[in-house]
Amino acid sequence: MNIRDCETVDISRRDNLFISFLYNTAVGRALLRIFVSRPVSKAVGAMMKSRASRFFIRRFARRNGIKMGDYDKANYPSFNSFFTRKIKEGRRPFSNVLSDLPAPCDGKLTAYRVTGGSVFYIKNSMYDLRDLLQDRALAEEFTDGVCLIFRLTPDDYHRYAFIDNGEIISRKRIKGVLHTVRPIACKRYNIYARNTREYVVMQTKNFGKAVQMEVGALFVGRIKNLPAGDTFKRGGEKGMFEFGGSTIVMLFQKGTVEIDEIIYENTSNGKETVVRMGYKIGEKSLRRRRWLR
Repeated sequence: MNIRDCETVDISRRDNLFISFLYNTAVGRALLRIFVSRPVSKAVGAMMKSRASRFFIRRFARRNGIKMGDYDKANYPSFNSFFTRKIKEGRRPFSNVLSDLPAPCDGKLTAYRVTGGSVFYIKNSMYDLRDLLQDRALAEEFTDGVCLIFRLTPDDYHRYAFIDNGEIISRKRIKGVLHTVRPIACKRYNIYARNTREYVVMQTKNFGKAVQMEVGALFVGRIKNLPAGDTFKRGGEKGMFEFGGSTIVMLFQKGTVEIDEIIYENTSNGKETVVRMGYKIGEKSLRRRRWLR
């Protein structure tokens, strides 16, 4: 599918009353400290893994317009097993053109250029890669590069993949809280630098050195990366998010990728671009293509 034919979502759209209450009122923000804590996350997680939780499945699928025909048939023993369901072979194809940059997951995509000082801006809020990565030297490597944020919502497929062939350079896990990843939270907190997150630094064959980061969110959002070696394949499954909100952040160095301008345009107009795993969202930069010849 052509990225220019994708739907968009208004970033400033109205949130549900409960989320608005939590983030926009003094009482709600006091309660929020409890909801983002690990004990609450563990309690909700335990409930969603219980057999009783499977009774939420049918209503959830209907309310979120999930096409169950796209997924392997299964008798899900819990809501969480349904939430991490596996899609049928061929339903999320990757381009055979290796210079095409694919989306690593389903999600609502925004794109940002990283400026001097390794920072980027979301709705006038400054994000510093040094805080995000907790690695000053690594952050500086991505100055003047690109930051992509894929926000997963309940209707999305909650497994994610590698974008290219390559090898893992390093891995890191950062403990944090579990705020929602909805835009309402971004207005008040630097959530991507506060939430629990894991990332790999990887050397890809076509897109240079890159970072792929998974960010957990409100009510569990547990990150479950699969056991992996030092190499990976394009389209190979990297992991999944258990029940809860979640986000994937990708970083690319200067001169390695060219993101489709419509994504930047949508972002600057306050819109997220709806993508699916494997969609072409850009390509290897012309400069890098010449360098690799």
